[in-house]
Amino acid sequence: MKKQPSILGGASIVASVCVGAGMLGLPAAGAGAWTIWTFVILFATMIVLIWAGWLLLEAYKNYDLTASYNTVTKDLLGEKVNIINNLAFYFLGGILLYAYTTALGNLFNGIFGQFVDFGEYGSRIWSIIAVAVFSMFVWHSTRLVDRFSTLLVTVMALSFILGVSGLTLKMDLGVLLNTIAGPEENTNYAVFAISLLPVAFTSFGYQHAASSIREYYGEEAKAAKAMLWGAVIALGLYIFWLVSVFGNLPRIDFLPVIAKGGSVEALLQAMGGVIESETIKNAVKIFSIAAILSSFVGVGLGVFHFFTDFFQFDSTKKADRTKSWLITFIPPLVMSVLAPMGFVTAIAYAGAVSTICGIIMPGFMAWKVRQREREAQNPADVFPAYKPNGYKVFGGNVVIAICILWGFAVAIIHLLAMFGMIPTFG
Repeated sequence: MKKQPSILGGASIVASVCVGAGMLGLPAAGAGAWTIWTFVILFATMIVLIWAGWLLLEAYKNYDLTASYNTVTKDLLGEKVNIINNLAFYFLGGILLYAYTTALGNLFNGIFGQFVDFGEYGSRIWSIIAVAVFSMFVWHSTRLVDRFSTLLVTVMALSFILGVSGLTLKMDLGVLLNTIAGPEENTNYAVFAISLLPVAFTSFGYQHAASSIREYYGEEAKAAKAMLWGAVIALGLYIFWLVSVFGNLPRIDFLPVIAKGGSVEALLQAMGGVIESETIKNAVKIFSIAAILSSFVGVGLGVFHFFTDFFQFDSTKKADRTKSWLITFIPPLVMSVLAPMGFVTAIAYAGAVSTICGIIMPGFMAWKVRQREREAQNPADVFPAYKPNGYKVFGGNVVIAICILWGFAVAIIHLLAMFGMIPTFG
């Protein structure tokens, strides 16, 4: 009898997809809103995006387990909407993989560059090596990604115990709550909280892996539980991480980090100035690498399955899996090598685009499914794999409306931020 995947395994994949963006993007992005408001924004965003993931499962329920965004969107919303959705989906996955590839190259160059020096192209060459090695987990199977993700979550937990918990014990409450702020510092945190929304959105943006999680479990109910616990694990990690960072690094010291595009190495360099213990410094580095790697394979898995469905590849054939692998990982790698850019900037763009395929479309898709089921005399004639008592998100159309409106709001906020029309810290 085939062993059923555990909820922890799927939750680890979901958490892994999230944490790379959140762990290393949130400190710089949340510096303006600071501790309390950042937690408020994160909690609200988590709730809405759990709903969005569940709405996707409701949209998928009447389709074959191998069906992905492309198939379901085309059937429910039409070809034109599907084109927009596909472009948004690939841009989201591509820019996240681009950000993680660039970050991994910089981190590995900093660690291994002293042993193997590739000169001025060191970061780019290490990016190529990282993709060549770690994308193979995705090429192999979802089961291997599950095991690798669980291992990485374990590594993050251990590095928390060795390093981040040490930071938590050393935190200064005055720094954490910014009671040390000088008169020249703008402490209107609520104003800056608005600009945090796109990065917070990406920090729980696991929806592009929803079809992979559903296929992995073979049903919607277990997939929904994995999404819930994966998001909760991610939130817990974020809270511990931000308390550790915000409790040690004064708010004003984030200005140089933000000036460097919120890059991972700039954040770790700033943290190095306030961490005296080498053990804690190394643990924080390990934690950062594990966080980015986990998101790299998690996002890669979602994009990989998207292309497998889009081009109707046979995932049981190595040649077809190789084709999906090539179009998933090579374009972001090429862009990373040719034009690396700030980590937080890339994550914010991903957040804005993810509103389309991550929350707005899932809302409309679930609404369309309910409409068809309600109006059809025999829903089995309408849906290829109709389930009479299939999965349905509680809350009725109110939940759908909240998700769609939230998505539009985040997209508008990002556009306003691009034109300097909302306050940003630094």
